[in-house]
Amino acid sequence: MNSAPVFSPPCGPVTGWRDGDVLRATGIPYATAARFQPPVPVPDWSQPFAATSPAPACPQGPVPFLDDVLGTRYGELPGSEDCQNLSITMPADVSPDERLPVMVWIHGGSYTTGSGDLAIFDPAVLVAENRVVVVSVTYRLGLFGFLATRTGRPGNLGLLDQLEAFRWVRRNIAAFGGDPGRVTAFGQSAGGDAIAHLMATPEAPQLFQRAIIQSAPLGIARGRAKMNHAMGIAAEAVTGETPAMDVVERENHVAQVARRFGMLAAMPFGTQYGHEPLPEEAGIEEAWNRSAPGIEVLIGHTSEEARLFLPRSPHLSRLGTVPVVGDAALRAINWVVTETVYGWAARKFARRHTRAGGNAHRYILHWHAPGNIFGAAHTIDLPLLFGNRSTWDGVGLIAGAGWEDVNAVGRQLRALWAGFALGEDLGSEGGIPGVLTYRSERRPPHPRQRPRVLAAVLRMVSTRMSWRWK
Repeated sequence: MNSAPVFSPPCGPVTGWRDGDVLRATGIPYATAARFQPPVPVPDWSQPFAATSPAPACPQGPVPFLDDVLGTRYGELPGSEDCQNLSITMPADVSPDERLPVMVWIHGGSYTTGSGDLAIFDPAVLVAENRVVVVSVTYRLGLFGFLATRTGRPGNLGLLDQLEAFRWVRRNIAAFGGDPGRVTAFGQSAGGDAIAHLMATPEAPQLFQRAIIQSAPLGIARGRAKMNHAMGIAAEAVTGETPAMDVVERENHVAQVARRFGMLAAMPFGTQYGHEPLPEEAGIEEAWNRSAPGIEVLIGHTSEEARLFLPRSPHLSRLGTVPVVGDAALRAINWVVTETVYGWAARKFARRHTRAGGNAHRYILHWHAPGNIFGAAHTIDLPLLFGNRSTWDGVGLIAGAGWEDVNAVGRQLRALWAGFALGEDLGSEGGIPGVLTYRSERRPPHPRQRPRVLAAVLRMVSTRMSWRWK
């Protein structure tokens, strides 16, 4: 019972390890790539691969704010450019002939930070409670993965990494008790944005049949070409021989170049249209429409996304001290940013998806810790989905809530996510009382435009913002 589990996928034998109620196979390479080059699949192996170490993180800089709010620890995982690895978590009693739903996690972090095996993303509770298989993917970030240059350096390398990971899952996951025909992609923030853009690739419906898109900043995904061009010029100083941490340091300078582009600079790195595997920006809607009938979507956001970022702006902090009108102004700004960057864009995505023949549900998550300054902010879904008490209890994002309450809410949210992955019918509307509401997106007679007042207010706000999405 305590012996190391051995799996026999087509890629080659894998030795995992038992961790309480789950089995794990961690740090499995799915691809390899030279710097600034597209990934290629890792060759099959014949000797047992010891999948007992976490996947290394792509080299990245510290973000002290997130360490304080989310309880992360800079450097908790080793860094390496050879970061194209994935980790699998499955129920401890899984048998090789089972075919459990598979959930592939794409982490967020503004395309510059994070890693699939960070403690805050531990899927053990989700797996043990709901009998699913979770695959956590690590991919290239920042200058390593998400910026083309005028001298021909490819863009979207991190997105290409993710495609290779999904192909690996399709080929190998059955050996770990997963069903390759019942795969759900789920991701938050930049991870949700990545999944949305993976849906624009021709093979997406063959790689995953459902998608949960959490707090994706799709409202700032368009019109980025000039910004990316300017960033690419600034990035030319980085070469194939530049030490990895020097690349990370240069990344900060490149991000500063983006600041004159207003709100788009809130997430300067990201997917680039017109670079493999994405079409030109003018063709993205058509590409999404082709995949829509084959992928069921659950898309949404928190009710107060911007409250994670507002305290970081000195301008807005001073505004909050103005008697009488300060608090009201901050609430209005929070609503405008949340609605324009997340809410309106999610509704537009869902409506287009249903018009193209797909099924979509939209949700809003409004739970928050009592009295907490961040409210129902960006990332509030993470401690609910990945409810490991030793990692999350008492961190800044949920300070003020007892762990029993956090876990009770999380159990319901995890069951909802897993039920969607299982293929359960969510019905026309529903939710979790006091936590989340959702509704099926009906097919409207014509597309709706972003209200002009929102666009005008957003332009005003963006000129005074100094924070970035994480």
